[in-house]
Amino acid sequence: MYPALEAKIQTIRERPISAERKEQIAVLVAYMKDCLQQGKPLRLNFICTHNSRRSQFSQIWAQTAADFFGIPLQAYSGGVEETACNERAVASMQRFGFQVIKRGHANPVYVIFHTEDAQPMIAFSKIYDNPINPHQQFAAVMTCAHADENCPYISGASVRIPLRYEDPKMYDDSLEEAFQYDERSAQIASELFYAFEILSSYDL
Repeated sequence: MYPALEAKIQTIRERPISAERKEQIAVLVAYMKDCLQQGKPLRLNFICTHNSRRSQFSQIWAQTAADFFGIPLQAYSGGVEETACNERAVASMQRFGFQVIKRGHANPVYVIFHTEDAQPMIAFSKIYDNPINPHQQFAAVMTCAHADENCPYISGASVRIPLRYEDPKMYDDSLEEAFQYDERSAQIASELFYAFEILSSYDL
């Protein structure tokens, strides 16, 4: 990991997680454990309405945590509408120490690295069933209430797992904007690192 990112990760892993959230995360861990024990591909598609903030954070942090613990994960994200990966979310990832390359304008593609020798992570807004995403044998992880409640069926998903997060969008253009985006990113990171740390403890 890049040194600045590694330092952030150590702090993130010390954040407290409530018992209620741990119960929700346990569902995700059980699914992942089952996949690995049965030799199935481990694929997570994080879904929110616009695929612009929370689902992008989740995809990037899940892949980073999995790589950190040596778990063979393929992380994706999608939405029920295509917009653009929000620049505020991208700026937050840069503040955490990720290296980011931007390509394009209207709906830019962001190429994101957590270390120089790892496969790059690709972030852009897309519908959850975009060709780049899996169409079978994956978990649909619902990261926002709107998508969870208004998109009752995710085609091809093996399981649907709610893991909702509050939207930092409400703080856009406020004095709290950067803090709130970083806070949401850190929460998502801490919970996903917790999940993959548990998964790594099993003899798989």
